[in-house]
Amino acid sequence: MIKTIVFDFDGTLGDTSILIVKTMKQTIETLGLPECPEAQCRSMIGLPLREMFMRLLPIDEAMGRRCEVTYRELFDKNNIPGTVPLFPHVRETIVRLHARGITLTVASSRNRPSLIGFIEEMRLGSYISRVVSVTDVPKAKPAPDMVLDILGHFGGLPGETLVVGDTSFDVDMGRNAGTKTCAVTYGNGTFESLSAADYIIDDFGELENIVEKERQSL
Repeated sequence: MIKTIVFDFDGTLGDTSILIVKTMKQTIETLGLPECPEAQCRSMIGLPLREMFMRLLPIDEAMGRRCEVTYRELFDKNNIPGTVPLFPHVRETIVRLHARGITLTVASSRNRPSLIGFIEEMRLGSYISRVVSVTDVPKAKPAPDMVLDILGHFGGLPGETLVVGDTSFDVDMGRNAGTKTCAVTYGNGTFESLSAADYIIDDFGELENIVEKERQSL
């Protein structure tokens, strides 16, 4: 039975890809770095900012830090209220899962102020019991640290936990923590990169079917 669900944010709950890629490309242009195709930029979403740019470009740690700082400055300017919508069926599904008594949490590579800001703007705070950002743990995805933080806080068991995300980093984080995993296909990952997940869904609303299937399997 699933008692705890750990959601990724970007590409799973919130449709941030246009905003992120736009800001990435502006950062690269501002710092005079080699231009990167949109598809390559999208493939890095889900990683911590500095690592994202260092994987994307032939740059050193110092330039990675400059990219991180520049990106945050540009992101704050680009992120006007209403820019990021929830994906279809996210709100109503979260409301119903919460009503079933399932503990709902978020684990994201986004920094904490930005993550909390989105959750509050989207009015999800009353349903989310714990938020863990990349700045709250020693190691980022795909390390299991975020999930282990959540399990430790609630005394949860990996076998009763489902990690839901849109990239291989999310799936691997869940697998590394020993949880069940669910990948969504509408985000930033390719279908091939999500194949290791226990479940793969095209619509967020399908999560309710997974929860019910896990309940009936007992």
